[in-house]
Amino acid sequence: MARERFGLEDKKVNISAVHQPSRREREIHRLREEITTLNKQFKRSTVYEREGIKDLTSQLRERLCRLRRAESTRKRRKDRENKRSQFTKDPFRFTRTLLGEAKSGRLTSPREVVEAFLRETHNDIFRNQVLEANPNIVSIDTPVKELNISEPSWKEIQEVVKKARSGSAPGPSGIPYKVYKKCPMLLRRLWKLFQRIWKKGNIPSCWKKAEGCFVPKEENSSTIDQFRTISLLSVECKIFFSVLAKRMTSYMTENGYIDTAMPTANAYGSIPHALIHAALDHYLIPQHIKGMIISYFGGIQLRFKTGHFTTQWQNLEKGIVTGCTISPILFIMGMNLIIAAAGKEARGPKMQSGIRQPPIRGYMDDLTVTTTTHMEARWVLTVLDRMATWARMRFKPKKSRYMVIRKGKLTNRVTLHVQGEVIPSLKENPIKCLGKWFDDSLTDRNNISSTEKQTEEWLRKIEKSGLPGRIQHGLLPRLMWLLTVYEVPMTSVERVERKINKYLRRWVGIPPSFTSVGLYIRSGQLPLSSVVEKFKVAKCRVIMTYRDFQDEQVRQAGILTRSGRKWAADSSVARAESMLKLRDRGGERHAQEDRVLELPISSNGGRLDPRIEGP
Repeated sequence: MARERFGLEDKKVNISAVHQPSRREREIHRLREEITTLNKQFKRSTVYEREGIKDLTSQLRERLCRLRRAESTRKRRKDRENKRSQFTKDPFRFTRTLLGEAKSGRLTSPREVVEAFLRETHNDIFRNQVLEANPNIVSIDTPVKELNISEPSWKEIQEVVKKARSGSAPGPSGIPYKVYKKCPMLLRRLWKLFQRIWKKGNIPSCWKKAEGCFVPKEENSSTIDQFRTISLLSVECKIFFSVLAKRMTSYMTENGYIDTAMPTANAYGSIPHALIHAALDHYLIPQHIKGMIISYFGGIQLRFKTGHFTTQWQNLEKGIVTGCTISPILFIMGMNLIIAAAGKEARGPKMQSGIRQPPIRGYMDDLTVTTTTHMEARWVLTVLDRMATWARMRFKPKKSRYMVIRKGKLTNRVTLHVQGEVIPSLKENPIKCLGKWFDDSLTDRNNISSTEKQTEEWLRKIEKSGLPGRIQHGLLPRLMWLLTVYEVPMTSVERVERKINKYLRRWVGIPPSFTSVGLYIRSGQLPLSSVVEKFKVAKCRVIMTYRDFQDEQVRQAGILTRSGRKWAADSSVARAESMLKLRDRGGERHAQEDRVLELPISSNGGRLDPRIEGP
C-alpha cells in the first residue's frame, strides 16, 4: 500500500571524491621543492655563495613552518567538527567507542568454517525428542490469574510502538518503527492483520526470516570464535510478540511462578526448544498460545553477512534469536525449572537481620549459588548437573568461580565440580561481574585504586578527542556506576573530583586557583555537576532502593551501604526524610490557618451568612 501511494526511491550511492590539495598544501609542496633545490645548490656552490643560499633557505623554512602550523590548525578544526557531528548523530556510540573497551577486527575465517560453526551452534539432533518427566521439578499451584488469550487490543499495540526506539534497524521487511510511529492509519491496518493472525494461530513465514552480522568481542578479532552474532527480525513480528511477552510476564509474576527480582530483559542463551515446550506445559500456558509459539520457533531461519560473503540459510533448532521480543520470557521460564529444582536442596545463607536468602540467584544466563556449608553447595551443584543434563544444556566451568570462606579467610581445601569439570577458584582467578571485580582480598582497596587510574585514562582520552565538554554525559555515568558498586570512601571520591577539576579548569580556560565552589555553583552559567554530589545522590538512591524493593527478602535483608567515616549515607537519608516530614506538617498547619482566615464572617453573632457558601 505504501509503495503504491508514495512510490520507491533508489538508494543513494556515495561516490568518494578524489582528494584535491588545497592552496596551502600546494604552497607547502612548492616550498619543499625549492628548499630541496637550494640544498643541492648549497653543496655545489662556492664559499662566497653559501651565505646567500643560507639566508634564502632560512626564509623559506620560516614561511614553511607558518604554513604547516596553519594547516595543522585547520586539520584539527576539521577533525573536531567531524567528531562533533558524530557525537550529535549518535552520542552513545561515540562515547562507547571513545571510553569503552576496544573492540575491533575483521572476520577472516573462510565461508566453510563460518557455516560449520553456525551449524554446530544452531543444530540439534535431539530436537524432536520430548524431554522425559523429571521428579526434581517442583509442582506449581493453580494460577490465580489466568493468561489473557484475547486478541491484541489497539491500546497494547500503541504502547509497544510508542516505547520502541525510532533508530532501531529494520529487519528483512525493510520497514522501521518510525513508519508506524508517523503513520497511525497504517498501524491501525497492521493491528487488524494482527487480530487475524492471532485468531488463526499461524505465524507468517516472512516473520521467521532473520538476517544478521558478526560483532567483534575483543580487540583485533579475526576468527569466528572471537565474534558474536546479532540478528534483525521484522518489526511487525517484534510488535506482535511484544504484546504476548508482556502478557506472559504479567502471568508469571502475578501468580508467583518466577521471582520478581529476576530480570526478563536481554536474557538470551543456548536453550533447547524441548525445554521451552516443557516449560510451557509446566506453567499451564493455554494451548492456543503454545501453538503460536511452537509455530514460530518451528521454522526460524538465519543467515549472516560478512564483508566478503553471505552464509546460507541456517535452521534455528536450538537457542533463541537475539532481538526477539518473546525469547527472554521463554528463556526465564526454562531456566526457572532448573533453578527451582536445585533451590530446594539448601536453605541459603542467613543475614544479620534474621532473613534467610535463597540459595540460587539468577541474572540472565548467570547463576550464583550461596550456601552456608560447602556440602550444601555440592548438593545444589549435583542437582544442577542432573537438571542441565536432562535439559541437554552445558555449563561453562572455565567461566565460573567458587569461593569458600572459613573463619573470614579463603581456603582451597575444597574443590567443586560441575558436569565432570573442576570449577576454578577465585583465589587464583579473579572474575568480573556487572562491572565489578571480585578477588581473594574480599575488599575493594585494589578496585578503588584501579578506578582512580581508569578515571585519569578517561580524562586523557576526552582531552585528546577534542570534545572536552562531553565529560558531563560521557564520563560521569560510567564513573558513577563504579563508585556505586564499590565501597568507596568519601576521601577517594574527593581525590577523583580534584583530578576532574584540574582538567575542567584547563578546558574552560580558568586559572588553577579558581575554587570548586565557583566551578559547580548552581547560579552560574556552567552546566557542570560535582562528582561528590552525584556520589552522595547515588548512595542515597541505593539505600532507598534496598529499603523500598518489591522483593521482601531483599527489602528485609538489612544490607548496609558503606561510604566511609567522613559521610554516612544512611544518616543523610534519615535527616532528609525527617526534614520532609517536618515540612509537610508545617504546610498542613499553614493551610489550616489560611482556611480559617478565608472564612466569610458576618455581623450576626459571628454566624455565617446563609446566602454565602462556606469553603
